[in-house]
Amino acid sequence: MTPPSGRQWEMPPEPPPAKISPMGWLRAGVRAAVLIPVIVICLLLMVLGNTLFERVFFKQSRPLTPYLTVFVCRMFLWVTGMRYARRGRRMDRRGAVVANHSSWLDIFALNAGKRIYFVSKAEVRGWPGIGWLAWATGTVFIARDPRAARLQQAVFEDRLLAGHKLLFFPEGTSTDGMGVLPFKTTLFQAFFSDELRHEMHIQPCTVVYHAPEGEDERFYGWWGEMGFGPHLIKVLAARRQGRVEVIYHAPVRVDAFPNRKSLAAHVEEVVRSGMPPGRQ
Repeated sequence: MTPPSGRQWEMPPEPPPAKISPMGWLRAGVRAAVLIPVIVICLLLMVLGNTLFERVFFKQSRPLTPYLTVFVCRMFLWVTGMRYARRGRRMDRRGAVVANHSSWLDIFALNAGKRIYFVSKAEVRGWPGIGWLAWATGTVFIARDPRAARLQQAVFEDRLLAGHKLLFFPEGTSTDGMGVLPFKTTLFQAFFSDELRHEMHIQPCTVVYHAPEGEDERFYGWWGEMGFGPHLIKVLAARRQGRVEVIYHAPVRVDAFPNRKSLAAHVEEVVRSGMPPGRQ
């Protein structure tokens, strides 16, 4: 499943649309009815708390509102019935987390375990609903334009030196969860600035989804042109849920590596080592 470095991923065909029974629609409706008020109320509290309190007294440090994000993500997993397991020790040093990317569910699985801020492509900010949600939770938006590299470097430094743990997906795309793609090295360069290199650590993290019993093992994967809405409904409608496992590996110092390519290669190998046999 994992292509050799430099080769394009041969994207598997998308599965046919899920057939949802009347009871499935009922389950999806009940779960949504519980989750929507929780998400809306917590998002409002996040925006108000950050705008009226944290920015005034703490500037970028945001000591309180990230706990609301953690609460919402844990509620999502609990309401849907998806079992959640965590292995390894979460890093308490300055730095960033890098993980493999299988689905929009990664947001909930990774935020449920620790206070983090995602790094996302700038286009996401304009997506209806999701863009506003990402902005409210402190996501760092980056442009793919090389001309914006210096500005993005400054944003990275400000957020990291403020104590924020940034999380990004070096694969550059979500997958079916059956392997880890070669890591793109571009974002790793930000950690080699004079201000960050000797201050930062990188923690590799592996996210592994186990499908509900009797379902395709790619049940939680979200890739290609799969729509967010249908995939969300499929998950909410499931009678039996599977589980997600988040594995925190030992962090490494950035200055232990000579350049971004060697750092990216190391954390890619570590992330891949956490996948079950046959998925590496």
